[in-house]
Amino acid sequence: MLPASLNFHHLHYFWTVAREGSIASAARALGVSQPTISAQLRLLERQFGDRLFDRRGRGLVLTEIGQVALRYADEIFALGRELESTVQGRPTGRPVRFAVGISDALPKLTSYRLLRPALEQPDPPRLLLRVGTVDALLADLAAHRLDLVLTDAPASGSFRARAYHHLLGESAVTIFAPSAMAARLRRGFPRSLEGAPFLLHGEHTALRRSLDHWFAQEDIRPLSVAEVDDGAILQVLGGAGLGCFAAPSVVEREIERQYGVKAIGRPAGVRERFYAISVERKLKHPAVVALSEAARSTLA
Repeated sequence: MLPASLNFHHLHYFWTVAREGSIASAARALGVSQPTISAQLRLLERQFGDRLFDRRGRGLVLTEIGQVALRYADEIFALGRELESTVQGRPTGRPVRFAVGISDALPKLTSYRLLRPALEQPDPPRLLLRVGTVDALLADLAAHRLDLVLTDAPASGSFRARAYHHLLGESAVTIFAPSAMAARLRRGFPRSLEGAPFLLHGEHTALRRSLDHWFAQEDIRPLSVAEVDDGAILQVLGGAGLGCFAAPSVVEREIERQYGVKAIGRPAGVRERFYAISVERKLKHPAVVALSEAARSTLA
């Protein structure tokens, strides 16, 4: 069983022995006695509950557990050197990590449009993406496992006090229809949507609430054939001919090309907003700054 609190001093002694190939060589490299290193290794093995080395002749070879520990130690100490260089303002030679959470309700084509400026920097970051519910993503943001969360609405509840919301921009919304029914539904829009098969976003999304309000205002009752939380899956279903759906107008051409659907109209007054949520009031991560600065033209 792994220790409740790993002693990195012991781990560093183990790592040096594994790299040097013997306790004697490690002792010379570290400037300590061989008994000191042996004692530290025994403590670490006791914490792991298994042997890290087997003796072979005059040398040491890593056990299976030792090989696993070495892989982690290599990464841990590489990250430590990177942290030190970053804090001191020196180049690390490795791309900066950029961890982004994307709400499952957010259109993926729009998400890519927002992320692209950050990836086109002279020194592009190493992108880590996670798609999930807003609550799960905000929990990871609060734990500093994410640098940023992209979503369609500000955080609510307890997260509101612990996060900062940056409005990136907004887009008009387009209603799309499968090609077979597009010409008919385009005539007389929006009244033509009465009784038309429609794929709706989940009730928790801002776009769904805006569309429900618009349907009520126009006294239109489309036929709900499905409610889908994931915006990308919703668009796939629309492309398969199951019904109409709504998506941001900023990616209208891409949606028509990718899913083989046709734009039939734009509901007046319905907009979709895009937010970046961070734990910092002032955006500092270079990729986040690039994303934010380019968002206005990106969403135009």
